[in-house]
Amino acid sequence: MDHSPVWRTVVAGLLRPFLFSLLRRDWKDRDNIPRKGGVIIAANHLSWSDPLALAHFVYKAGRFPVYLAKATVFKLKIVGHILRKTGQIPVYRERTDAGLALRDAEKGLRGGECLIFYPEGTCTRDPELWPMTGKTGAARLALTTGAPVVPVAHWGAQELWPYGTKRFRPFPRKTMHVIAGPPVDLSKYEGEPLNAATLGAATADIMRAIADLLGELRGERAPEKLYDHRGAVKAERAEKKPKNDKSKEAKAS
Repeated sequence: MDHSPVWRTVVAGLLRPFLFSLLRRDWKDRDNIPRKGGVIIAANHLSWSDPLALAHFVYKAGRFPVYLAKATVFKLKIVGHILRKTGQIPVYRERTDAGLALRDAEKGLRGGECLIFYPEGTCTRDPELWPMTGKTGAARLALTTGAPVVPVAHWGAQELWPYGTKRFRPFPRKTMHVIAGPPVDLSKYEGEPLNAATLGAATADIMRAIADLLGELRGERAPEKLYDHRGAVKAERAEKKPKNDKSKEAKAS
């Protein structure tokens, strides 16, 4: 994606002092993020506040963070202008072809950008805030372009702005714990067809790396089986459906 170096400098200059004052930093292993070339940063998602805090970590590692945002956001007059000028990437979720939906992301990686992915697709719904199972976009791009996937875990953003609430809690000052791991080894999938099995297995490897890093930050052992939010929603709907059908039958009789 085309971008303006001036706009990137201005945005970074405005946000960095704010983030320095807002959060303490406990940052580890930033040197696992390569300084040049296309790279995918795959991270867990805890809160609406973690994108900026994570971007700060990546920026201090020597890379300008590029996020994927809904294409409709780019239509907003001011926000869309800033996103375009800083090289953020639209995702066309209405596209049924996954390759087309991530077209500009692939172009960005081949152009040497540092893309930040939340493979979970949303803030975690795990009761203990562990990462959930992931969607396959990051794995697809990695296997298509050969770009490395650097797993990153963070902890602390949920205290600043808990998911599902409108209450922003800047005081007392919170600490953002972040750690970057070595690139996930996806070499065993090279040359394999990009089908559901391959993409699912590669995504599971990425999410396992993130979960284990988060366990290191928390001083706990990450769960062996990650929470499957989509599966839980489907199961809940399936459980409710017979009840609804029976109630309709009762009314009809």
